[in-house]
Amino acid sequence: MKFLTYGVAELRGSVITLLVLMLIVLLVPWPVEGQSNSSGENVDPVCPVADFAAFHACAVAVAAAESATPPRTVEGRPDFSGVWRRRTWAFEDFEAHPVTPDDFGGPSVVVDPTDGKVPLQLWAVAQSKINFEKYIHHNAVCTLSGPAGTMYMTSRLQFSQDEQNFVMIGEQLTAHPWRIVPLDGRPHIGNIPLWNGDPRGHWEGDTLVIESPNQNAKYMLDQKGRFVTEEANIVETMTLVDPNTIHYTATFDDPLVYTQAFTIAFAFRRMNEENPEVWEESCYETNADAMRLFRNTGRRVFPGVSANEARELKAAWEASQQ
Repeated sequence: MKFLTYGVAELRGSVITLLVLMLIVLLVPWPVEGQSNSSGENVDPVCPVADFAAFHACAVAVAAAESATPPRTVEGRPDFSGVWRRRTWAFEDFEAHPVTPDDFGGPSVVVDPTDGKVPLQLWAVAQSKINFEKYIHHNAVCTLSGPAGTMYMTSRLQFSQDEQNFVMIGEQLTAHPWRIVPLDGRPHIGNIPLWNGDPRGHWEGDTLVIESPNQNAKYMLDQKGRFVTEEANIVETMTLVDPNTIHYTATFDDPLVYTQAFTIAFAFRRMNEENPEVWEESCYETNADAMRLFRNTGRRVFPGVSANEARELKAAWEASQQ
């Protein structure tokens, strides 16, 4: 929810808006393991989904033991078809953070490194703070979140697949995101920067692996201002650890910004209600309502940090430390 208020300290007088957001938080139906759930999710996952590190370790063990029995397509591939709810608020903050009036809080979504910390280079720590203080988060003006960001920003997603394509249709105030991932081995389109990159998927056993080069990188990874450049390599994986639970990971590798590649992980849970639907939430780039909120704050829409800018900023920061 923070993207609705991110960067608008000047609007603290809007008590009604804050009360409405807090009411929404109280009314969101979060499941308790082993109990029924009005959202329609199956509530008995093989691996616990609330603790991301524990979930990741359990899911890796299940995959290694080849003990999962996922539903399969007629071609024998794991069948992800259906409507799924993501089980994280990673877009607020990748690292562990407490609950606040505009933040659901939770444990770190970073599973590698195992300390749960995002391994930013020191200059990029400083730049992330600048991003947080100076720019409007891209979600506030309805631009896309990048391939991995789409997965942890969007509250529910519908997956469809055949042997040629894996299709995702999302529901959220992020330009109503959708993704088409070719699975037929076609080459990448070339050096054309795109919001969600140029994805290609392939199977490694029962795991779907998605690589998305050609990022435009004009998005923040989370609402703490963390970022990547267009030279980042983002690799996602999706594995069914039981018929109603997907183990999702995303690995970000950008040597310009981070000291090492790092991986986040969380679960998607199947919506088992009768005829679940993904509804469109109207949102469009630079929409007037959102821009009106920020017009007098002195902030601009986050423009991204290009690879060349990253090199220059890093050199300037290192020179300032001498």
